[in-house]
Amino acid sequence: MAPRLLFCLVLCFLRAEPTNAGVIQTPRHKVTGKGQEATLWCEPISGHSAVFWYRQTIVQGLEFLTYFRNQAPIDDSGMPKERFSAQMPNQSHSTLKIQSTQPQDSAVYLCASSL
Repeated sequence: MAPRLLFCLVLCFLRAEPTNAGVIQTPRHKVTGKGQEATLWCEPISGHSAVFWYRQTIVQGLEFLTYFRNQAPIDDSGMPKERFSAQMPNQSHSTLKIQSTQPQDSAVYLCASSL
């Protein structure tokens, strides 16, 4: 393939070690090609009912994406809705999905949990 057609989208993730002291986010690193799908998982701290998703880019800095409480979406005002979606199907995890990844999606994606 021509070099201009090849590019990788690198999604980096912070992940707490399995010490029951923090959120577990997987995968830790993800590389995907343009136009592919990326799904990110977040396991909140046990007993926490709120999950927040953020992304951080060099250009925009830290950006709020969406927030769930008791599995219900509360605020998704920061979510780019055309290709991004998030859900929290149960108290044990939340997912963030990016359809048809683009170069501008390159970022550090973070999740956090709260009581």
